[in-house]
Amino acid sequence: MTDYVLSEATRAKFKKISTASIATALFKRGLRSQFIQGVVPVAPKAEVMVGQAFTLRYIPAREDRNPITVFQNPNHPQRVAMETCPPGQVLVMDARKDARAATAGSILITRLALRGAAGVVSDGGFRDAEGIGALDMPAYYAKPSAPTNLTLHEALDINVPISCGDVAVFPGDVLVGDRDGVMVIPAHLADELADECTNMESYEDFVLEQVKAGETIIGLYPCTKEEHQQKYQAWRKENGR
Repeated sequence: MTDYVLSEATRAKFKKISTASIATALFKRGLRSQFIQGVVPVAPKAEVMVGQAFTLRYIPAREDRNPITVFQNPNHPQRVAMETCPPGQVLVMDARKDARAATAGSILITRLALRGAAGVVSDGGFRDAEGIGALDMPAYYAKPSAPTNLTLHEALDINVPISCGDVAVFPGDVLVGDRDGVMVIPAHLADELADECTNMESYEDFVLEQVKAGETIIGLYPCTKEEHQQKYQAWRKENGR
């Protein structure tokens, strides 16, 4: 869907950027709905999740197509997705926001993590959530769910455009996830947003420091007074920002 390749330099920048800053930068460009709704970290991680999207689409299961024996098929899309998601990318699952059955469990997600994936996001459920939360790899879901995916979901398509938590996700889009949740960045905007948001984060660190020292936010956030801009430039020089 895109020829864009996330560079290690841009990945490193996003590792230091919040989803809140990304949401603001996207809003400035008219993109209002890039935050995946209804997903939370399985367990909070210290490191920000960054990677391009590799997708898996589920449709509603039909009983005659989804007996337990389908897992014997070596080409079952759920299993294939775990084995083909490229290292450094994020597996994103479209479960139609239906968490009554799991989209994966700890064995499959452990395999995904060991293969070097940057993370996993599902707008449905995960089973064995405690085991998934214990992994170093970031994982996001709607909630724990014990029933196997076959009871409600049929894994159908790999690496096609999907919906995840009401956001259109195209293969190759850049996902950034922190403790607040996950933002989806159109691939063609990734590099410029990384630069812009790096500057935003710098200024917000300065603002927070000023607010903690008793400064009013009027004229400071957003910056509408030259005196604050001058103080910020001096702060940047002093702090190497």
